[in-house]
Amino acid sequence: MTVKPQNDSKLLGQGAVLLCAILWSTSGLFIRLVDWHPVIIAGIRSLIAAVFMFAVRSFFVSKQRPKNRAFPLWGGAICYALTMLLFVIANKLTTSANAILLQYSAPIWAAIFGWLLIKEKPHWEHWAAIICIFGGFFLFLRDGLATGDLLGDSIALLSGVFFGVNSVFLRMQKDGNPADSMLLSHVICFCISIPFIIIYPPSLKTNTVLPILFMGVIQIGCASLLFSYGVRRISAVQSMLTASIEPLLNPVWVLVFTGEMPSVLAIAGGGIILAAVLASTLIGNARNTGSGKMVV
Repeated sequence: MTVKPQNDSKLLGQGAVLLCAILWSTSGLFIRLVDWHPVIIAGIRSLIAAVFMFAVRSFFVSKQRPKNRAFPLWGGAICYALTMLLFVIANKLTTSANAILLQYSAPIWAAIFGWLLIKEKPHWEHWAAIICIFGGFFLFLRDGLATGDLLGDSIALLSGVFFGVNSVFLRMQKDGNPADSMLLSHVICFCISIPFIIIYPPSLKTNTVLPILFMGVIQIGCASLLFSYGVRRISAVQSMLTASIEPLLNPVWVLVFTGEMPSVLAIAGGGIILAAVLASTLIGNARNTGSGKMVV
């Protein structure tokens, strides 16, 4: 049995969540290419992701792995399915800036519920990073923030709650396979979308099928596997802090593909968020190195 420093395991976990956030961030570009009802986009994307993840699970996951307990398995699945669906609905009822800002209240909920449910007490650098990230978001989204709609804002905030709690349920499965919970969440999301598919049958054209395939396999399928891998190795709150770079990458893709330059305030806000995530990561890793902890 191989023994390795806990610090190395945490770095792998943070790297996986970082790559996951990069994949998540591409959704905005590809959703615009698919002229379907948003719930149908979410459902078909999840169907493709579920098939892809099941194939990976069948061929690459050890049959001898410990089984997940039913409560965290279903808890994580329901929370993530609701996260995806509520965020889509919120984007229809309030501004995109409000929706993403309120959804990324997730680190707060991950910190609170992680402390209450699995006794992962957040350290001071986590709380400091949360405060800095919110400040950075206000600068980053300042030009896009608007009054919005109370119902839409409330739904976006609820999406953030479920997003944060989902990370805690996945963390409960660190000795099992959290990817099973993510796979189940995509099955739930697809089942919820079935009535919409019947009422608003989607058109199957090359310019819609290719983007939806990319989103199902890469943007959400691979991302779900990466997030499941990462959250086994880092705390729920740290996984949410690391994932907070997702909204920052949306204007990067816009810059790459359209040449639109973000504002100075957006760049400053993004810098604050990146610095907060990096600082909390380095401080946590330094603490683990200093304690000399080891994992098997």
